[in-house]
Amino acid sequence: MLLERFDNVDALRKELEIIKSTDSAEARTMPSAFYTLSSFHELEKEEIFRKEWVCLGHVGEIPNTGDYFTSELIGEQIIVSRDKENQVHVLSNVCRHRGNLVAQGKGNKRSFVCEYHAWTYDIDGTLKTAPLMKKVKNFDYKKCSLPRLNSEIWNNFIFVNLDGNADPLSPQLKKLDKILHNYHHELRNLLFTEESVWNTNWKNLTENFMEGYHLFATHPKTLQPMTPTQLCKKVPGEDAWTAYRSYYDPSYPPRGPFHEDMTEDEQKNSVLFNVFPSFVIAVAANYTLYLCLRPVGVDKVAIRWGIAGLKEDPNDPEVVAYIDLCKAFNIEDKEKLETLQIAQNTRYYKPGYLAPYDLEGTIWDFLNYMGRKLGSDVDII
Repeated sequence: MLLERFDNVDALRKELEIIKSTDSAEARTMPSAFYTLSSFHELEKEEIFRKEWVCLGHVGEIPNTGDYFTSELIGEQIIVSRDKENQVHVLSNVCRHRGNLVAQGKGNKRSFVCEYHAWTYDIDGTLKTAPLMKKVKNFDYKKCSLPRLNSEIWNNFIFVNLDGNADPLSPQLKKLDKILHNYHHELRNLLFTEESVWNTNWKNLTENFMEGYHLFATHPKTLQPMTPTQLCKKVPGEDAWTAYRSYYDPSYPPRGPFHEDMTEDEQKNSVLFNVFPSFVIAVAANYTLYLCLRPVGVDKVAIRWGIAGLKEDPNDPEVVAYIDLCKAFNIEDKEKLETLQIAQNTRYYKPGYLAPYDLEGTIWDFLNYMGRKLGSDVDII
């Protein structure tokens, strides 16, 4: 028998409104169309990714003057750069002349040159030269800089807000800062970065990272022996974030070295959290693993992920071993999430109950966040 269909935006928005008024004891999943409906994905692009804070990467990717990397977010081309004054800029990567790209990939430059007509910009986006444009009567160099996008750095992570109207991010994360304080992530060096694309909806990966229920089944040899499902503990979140602690198996070797500020309890767990909508991160006693997620389609997500730690040498055998571990469990997650995306095209799935609070309460927080942004009771212009 075919079940109730949620094959339109209005139906999904109504379901999100209902979720907000549902008691957490009745926490349940969303219909599969939440992850597969193209028109709902278009709504997310405009109402979530254009209006919210989205993480683009780590400051360690651009440590020196002239360093830059490029990115893309819902079709907007972006440059992240560090200028001569050591300031980080998030710029539109579109020439002010005819709209071509001015930079590609990553590297170090003294200036950005559009290869179409050779307009040249300083690393901070200021227009330096525009061949033959002095002959244009009203042309003004000062009015032709690359647009600077609303950006903020929190805990060494670079965030952008495309529409420029979001409330400052850092004040929304003060309680999370207190939880993370003794781990001292800010002292950790960037040791590894990589980019990839998975064939799954961005929400599938966000939810997967943020729940410990799947560890015993999906990661029986990589993560379950170290951070077993049974020892996960939910952390009360707020409107801008959700989190849980993944405690280490007592028989597993200590995960030092530990910062002197860390309590005995903090030495025994990692804090995994989601800064809504799409930044997920695990701060362990010795390393930080993070994933910056950007949708590139209803069934594809771009991932810029990396690892930071107190060690300085990325070739240190311990660092290499941790990177290899992360790659191994990422492969396991990718396999499950790509088959999940295929299965979600069904018309026979009926939303079910979420696992207990400590195991999937973070997903309930995430769904409530989506409800606050996209529920049918929310005015969307």
